[in-house]
Amino acid sequence: MLPSTRSCSVAQRLERALEVLVPALDIVEARVDEGAPPGWCESRGWTGFLLALSDGDLARCEADGLAACIDGLDGAPPGLVALARAAAGAAALPRRPVEPLVPPLSALQAVPARKRRQLEALLGAVAPLCARARRIVDVGAGHGHFARLAAARFDRDAIGLEREPDRVATASALAAGGRARFVAFDACQEALAFAPDDLAVGLHACGELGDRTVVAAARSRCDLALVSCCLQKIGAPARAPLSAAARAAGLILPREALGLTNLTARRVGVEATLDEELAARERRHALLSLLRGRGLDVALGEEMRGINRRRAHGGLRELAARALSLRGLPPATEAELREREAAARAAFGRMRRLTLPRALLARLTEVAVALDRAAALGDAGCEVEAAIVFDPEVTPRNIAIFASARPGGLGA
Repeated sequence: MLPSTRSCSVAQRLERALEVLVPALDIVEARVDEGAPPGWCESRGWTGFLLALSDGDLARCEADGLAACIDGLDGAPPGLVALARAAAGAAALPRRPVEPLVPPLSALQAVPARKRRQLEALLGAVAPLCARARRIVDVGAGHGHFARLAAARFDRDAIGLEREPDRVATASALAAGGRARFVAFDACQEALAFAPDDLAVGLHACGELGDRTVVAAARSRCDLALVSCCLQKIGAPARAPLSAAARAAGLILPREALGLTNLTARRVGVEATLDEELAARERRHALLSLLRGRGLDVALGEEMRGINRRRAHGGLRELAARALSLRGLPPATEAELREREAAARAAFGRMRRLTLPRALLARLTEVAVALDRAAALGDAGCEVEAAIVFDPEVTPRNIAIFASARPGGLGA
């Protein structure tokens, strides 16, 4: 049983996360397709209960999470109840007390409102680390907002590393005359290295970029602040663990399992309502059915290959035209679209119900990756912390890890 205070260490939290997640990796790894119920569901005896859920209970579970609803669901299998409670407990992280630092309004003109709140919170969280850093290195800098604002706020040199030249040009223009500069650098292809007195920062460093940043920070023993997202963006088929504890437990997560971490139970989404998100998912399933109907061997999730996921919020006609064009196929007929929409509507309710146990493990999987990274820094002799830094309505990707090789370097 984990202590309920902030004194619980990263190592203890990781141990508990692994205890719950590793025995359930078969659930995490097997997505629910339109065919037979997944083996993990059948073997655990959960299929009948899930398929019998009313539309109202299903909607509540999707909005609030299965763990929050499980005690009010009649006939819930004991094994599912136990997993829901254990997963919720193991995924809990403390909130890092932060006094947001609000930059001058003139410096925020080019920054979207939701991004402003993230920047203000992260600037406050890293203030003690910035105060002693010789240089701030912003990995995956994007348009350079963090590096630019941190350089001005803490009067430090900052360098932003960004893969896309267009973004480098934009960041450089916004930072003209300041202490931040930006260079085109692909940290997933080029060797990433820090100096011991650097502060390495990654605000939403995706997938492999986050892992590479952690490894480089551990090697140099520099201070680090990392908030990650899109864990599935890796070059390899699966993510290998970084820490000794996760390696010993066998925490190897395939790319599709990492994609699960983008799923968040919430009544109102950051970019769209829950109803809109569900409609987009049903539309994607209709697209998958259409592509398979054309004789293509398309795995679940691959229907959107080469297409921005936001396109699923439009109509199926436009989505299908794009997907078929990418594959060199003619557009769908009206009859074809109607048939696939009807088939998806019938199958999707079943899939939604059977997906609930897998969605239950989404946050725990994300937390386990964050704790694995933090523990790897601990293995290298750093003081580490994993904590929540943003309100979920700002972004559900709100887990940060902080590390310092200096005793007491993270403060209280």
